Amino acid sequence: MNKLNVCLINDSFPPAIDGVANAVTNYAEIISREYGSASVVTPYYPDADDARFDFPVLRYPSLDMTRFVGYRAGLPFSPEIMAKLEGGKFDIIHSHCPVTATLLARALRDRIDAPLVFTYHTKFDIDIAKAMRGKLLREEAAKLLAENISACDEVWTVSRGAGENLRKLGYQGEYCVMPNGVDFPRGRVSEKLIQEITGDCDLPGALPVFLFVGRMMWYKGIKIILDALKRLMGAGLDFRMVFVGGGTDRDEIMAYSASLGLGDSVFFLPPIRDREAIRAWYCRADLFLFPSTFDTNGLVVREAAACSLASVLVRGSCAAEDVTDGETGFLIEENAEAMAAKLLELCGKRPEMRRVGVLACRKLYMSWETAVCRAYERYGVVIDNYKRGLYPPHGGLSDALLHSLAQAMDNLERGRQYRERLLRGVQSGCGELRQRIDRFL
Repeated sequence: MNKLNVCLINDSFPPAIDGVANAVTNYAEIISREYGSASVVTPYYPDADDARFDFPVLRYPSLDMTRFVGYRAGLPFSPEIMAKLEGGKFDIIHSHCPVTATLLARALRDRIDAPLVFTYHTKFDIDIAKAMRGKLLREEAAKLLAENISACDEVWTVSRGAGENLRKLGYQGEYCVMPNGVDFPRGRVSEKLIQEITGDCDLPGALPVFLFVGRMMWYKGIKIILDALKRLMGAGLDFRMVFVGGGTDRDEIMAYSASLGLGDSVFFLPPIRDREAIRAWYCRADLFLFPSTFDTNGLVVREAAACSLASVLVRGSCAAEDVTDGETGFLIEENAEAMAAKLLELCGKRPEMRRVGVLACRKLYMSWETAVCRAYERYGVVIDNYKRGLYPPHGGLSDALLHSLAQAMDNLERGRQYRERLLRGVQSGCGELRQRIDRFL
């Protein structure tokens, strides 16, 4: 394959941790190592350590919005960042967020004449509904989002369900399903590491251990888990539940758990950045509980499968795509009663849980190397289609506005350069004047 220079743009990136940030990191690492070169463009974080990456990370100004949305909001339209990007000589632009990242990507396309790919990772209709109360506001936001996505040359989704959700937003174009991968190797970590990582929690070997890994948000189905655990406790079943993750709903979730009287049976751990430590938790658990209908890919389900850990999932959810009930996972209806019934059934069948976990490892696992290889091959097709003029022109008000923004940035950059030249001239003139005065003193 030809070596390409890829520009990856997203609104989240380490130190922010989520599935999309993890995806962008793996794209950049694998492309840079195996195929060509990649740069990541993302908002500024005050505690970011970009020196640890083997690829360039370009950060643009941001506002601290973590209190409201859990992230810093990017302000990408600065002349400095656009000048740097324009000099990057990119072959293709790949945006992973449909808001400011894609606005920046479209402005960059206008400047460098390179194709733009967009990947839809998250159900943004849920985010819109949560952020906006009025129906008209929500409809207008969804319309603007769909227009922004439609302006890209090619659209990818991480699952079939993600594509269906994209249609609900109002997107009417074509899309390709391009699944994400897992950055775990197949197999378990050592028992020694498992004990080192999990030993601080009271996890008696005879008790079933349930695990959740992800953002601590109610829309992840966490209330279903807690209500089901309350039912298990009422039925006299002893267990341990471990939640790993952070999020704006974390304090409410912990308070609700306490109100149910779950007490010392439930552990809440902060986000874990060490991937081997996360693997150890997957290897220690007996079941992974993930009743989320929000996620479009369920990457954590594939991570669990890599460690031969079976998952309990909501039937028909994106996370349950390609999962066969009783063979590669366990499917339930979206309620606490169904979750509790399934857990009561399985806790007496631990060999069955292990058998399904082994099959999940064999059939659901996809490495990031395989996923990025497929994406990189598709990049070549996109570039060829773009050069042949096979993608529709992107006209209309939105593109005209972005073109104006690009022109405005040009003017700002020229003004900045003029001011610098003027300042240097003044400084030089002052220096010469000072030398002449010194001669007469």
